[in-house]
Amino acid sequence: MVKIKMVSLSPASLIRIGFFACLFVIMALWEVLVPRRQLVTSKKQRWLANLTITFLNPLVLYLVFPFLAVELAVKVDARAWGLLNNIDIPYGIKLLAGIVALDLVIYLQHVMFHALPTLWRLHMMHHSDLDYDFTTGLRFHPLEILLSMIIKFSAIVALGTPPLAVLIFEVLLNGTSMFNHGNVKMPLWLDRVLRYVVVTPDMHRVHHSVIIRETNSNFGFNLPWWDRIFGTYKDQPEKGHTKMVIGLAQFRNPARLTLPWLIILPFVGDPGRQPLNRH
Repeated sequence: MVKIKMVSLSPASLIRIGFFACLFVIMALWEVLVPRRQLVTSKKQRWLANLTITFLNPLVLYLVFPFLAVELAVKVDARAWGLLNNIDIPYGIKLLAGIVALDLVIYLQHVMFHALPTLWRLHMMHHSDLDYDFTTGLRFHPLEILLSMIIKFSAIVALGTPPLAVLIFEVLLNGTSMFNHGNVKMPLWLDRVLRYVVVTPDMHRVHHSVIIRETNSNFGFNLPWWDRIFGTYKDQPEKGHTKMVIGLAQFRNPARLTLPWLIILPFVGDPGRQPLNRH
């Protein structure tokens, strides 16, 4: 008799899924009620590809890794590995430092995926979307997700990031990725204020411009400070948010942006001139 092993979700995974589901509904409704731009391609086709990728990627992670980020942080904490586990500072400061440090790692990782041609081939699947809505923030190639997890694992071990900090960061990163990719309109004064504490949709949308110098700007996902500190910040797109062209110049055919094509895109697609090492 064949026994089927049931997959049980950890409390951390349940928390992440709960926040994800709530924000998914909020962003979907917000985009319907107050859209920032008119969509130019089939929403049904895009969502089919983007959401399939969204549910495929966690499955790939669970198949490849015996545990995920929060579980690793628990092991690291128990063994007192990493910088934060070996300096005497209050827990609250350690928690905040862990979240901020992980966000800096993600910013640098994002820049790296634009700088190295091989990594750019994986990342250009994210940029090949011809429209921009919150599902774009969930659209990453499975191989990029695997590499990203390895980088995150390395950072957690080196930093000794507290498990709670990792959980908070994971929830924030997942949520802000949907938020800052949202096709949502908000008052300009509110966007200006929010840009000091979080990456807004208008700020990150510039990063998805077809103009290369705009593609290679505004790399932040969560905290907006890194782009200003490292000189990669661009305030507004050259053609304005309603007229800017989204995507990559070398990928303009919606028929080639279905799920099968997106999966093989890194291996057969033209990387164009986006990689930073060409400039």
